[in-house]
Amino acid sequence: MPGPFALHAPIALLPDGWAAEVRIDVGADGLIAAVAAGAAPGAGATLLPPGRVLLPAPANLHSHAFQRAMAGMTEAPGGAAGGGDDFWSWRALMYRFLDRLTPDDVEAIAAMVQVEMLEAGFASVCEFHYLHHGPDGEAYGDPAEMGGRIVAAAAETGIGLALLPVHYARGGADGRPVADSQRRFACGRERFARLVEASAAHVAHLPADARLGVAPHSLRAVSPDDLLAAAELRPADPVHIHVAEQTREVEEIEAATGRRPVDFLLDTAPVDDRWCLVHATHMTPDETRRLAASGAVAGLCPITEANLGDGLFDAPRFLAAGGRFGVGSDSNLRIDLAGELRLLEEGQRLALRRRAVLASDGRSVGRTLLEEAAAGGARAAGRGTGALAVGAPADLLTIDAEGATYAGLTGDSVLDAWIVADAGNPVREVWSAGRPVVVEGRHPKREAIAGRFRDALARLRS
Repeated sequence: MPGPFALHAPIALLPDGWAAEVRIDVGADGLIAAVAAGAAPGAGATLLPPGRVLLPAPANLHSHAFQRAMAGMTEAPGGAAGGGDDFWSWRALMYRFLDRLTPDDVEAIAAMVQVEMLEAGFASVCEFHYLHHGPDGEAYGDPAEMGGRIVAAAAETGIGLALLPVHYARGGADGRPVADSQRRFACGRERFARLVEASAAHVAHLPADARLGVAPHSLRAVSPDDLLAAAELRPADPVHIHVAEQTREVEEIEAATGRRPVDFLLDTAPVDDRWCLVHATHMTPDETRRLAASGAVAGLCPITEANLGDGLFDAPRFLAAGGRFGVGSDSNLRIDLAGELRLLEEGQRLALRRRAVLASDGRSVGRTLLEEAAAGGARAAGRGTGALAVGAPADLLTIDAEGATYAGLTGDSVLDAWIVADAGNPVREVWSAGRPVVVEGRHPKREAIAGRFRDALARLRS
C-alpha cells in the first residue's frame, strides 16, 4: 500500500459541494483519513498547481477487457438475419475472435485497457470476466488462469480491481446447451464454484481494496437455481448481471418465464444494493421504478450501447425514483469517462428533444453525472461512497482547468465544460486507493505495456 501522504488542492468537489484550499490526508491503508476545507497546506503536503480541480474518480463498473482488441474490426456489414447488423451479428464475430486468445494475450490486452481507463479518470474497474477455459473448452491447470492474468495486469497498472468471474451454464432461456462457440466460458455449477475459489487465491495477492464478486451472465445463460447459487458463493460481495439489453432478449425471457427480464429477476433473486444490473435498457415504467427501489445499481455503458444499437435507458424516470447508476466501458471500443457521461445526457436530449435532462436541483448536468456515477460505481465495485470523504478509498482525479475551454468558468460549469465541450483529455493525475497511477496525464508504465499490446494485436489481427 502507499505510504501516508497529503494533498492540497486549490479547489475540490466535496460531498457538500465545492470548496477552496482543501487538504486531504491519505493513510497508509489507502483510505482518506482527513478532509479540511479552507486549510493551509501544512507540512509535507503536495501542492497541486493552480487550475487543478480535485474530484472523486469513479469506478468503471463494466468491462470485457479482451474486446478492446476488436475495436475497429466490426464496423463493416456482417449480414445479420433479415438484413442489416445488430448485437447478435456482432456477437457472432466476437465469438470467432475469442477463440484465438491466449493467456498472454489476455494479460497484455487487459494491462493496456487498464492504463487507458486510468488515464481517462477511472480509478478502478469491475471486470466482467467470462473467458475462462482453453479453446477446446477444457480448463487450464489452474482453473482461474485467465482471471489470474486480469489480476496480474491490475498488479502492474495499480488499478483498483473488482474481478467478477462469469457463470455461463446454458445456451438460452429454453435450457438448450451451450454452443461450441461458447465453450471457452461454459461452466456447470460445481465447476463455477471451483473457478471462484481459484480466483480468490489470485485476488488475495492484490492490495486490500481489491474485490472478488460473481457475475451470473444473464437470465439467458443461467437458470434461476444457478443464479441463486452463484450469488451465495460470495454473500457479501458484488453481484453483476446483464439484463434487458436487447429486445430479442426480452422476448426470449418472456416466452420462457411469462415475465419481462427485470420483473423476473426482482421476483426471483434477493436483489439489493450489492447488485448491479448491467444495461437494463428495455424496461417498462413499473420495472424502472422497481429497480430504483431495490437499491441495485444500473450499469450503463452508453458508448457500447450506441455502437451495438442496443437502445436508450430511461434515465429521467429512474433518477426521479431515486435510482443509482454508474458507467462502464463494456466492449472498450473507446475508453472515455467524459464521453460515457456526455453520451448518457445527449442520448436523452435526442430522445426527448429537451436540454439539461439529467441536471438535478442545485446541480448542473456535469456535476450530477459525475457525482452520481462516482457514487453508483463505488457501490457496484464494493468501494465505499465514491466521494472525497473520510473512510473512503482515496480514488482521486484532477483535471487541468487552465485551458481556454475553461476561461472564466467556476464550480459546476468547469465539470460541464469538461464533459460536453473539451475535445481533449484534461485528466492530469489519478490515485487509486492512494496509489499514484497517472502523473501529468500518463501512466508511468504506458510505453512498456503499449509495446506488449501492439505485439498481441499484430498477431491476433494477422
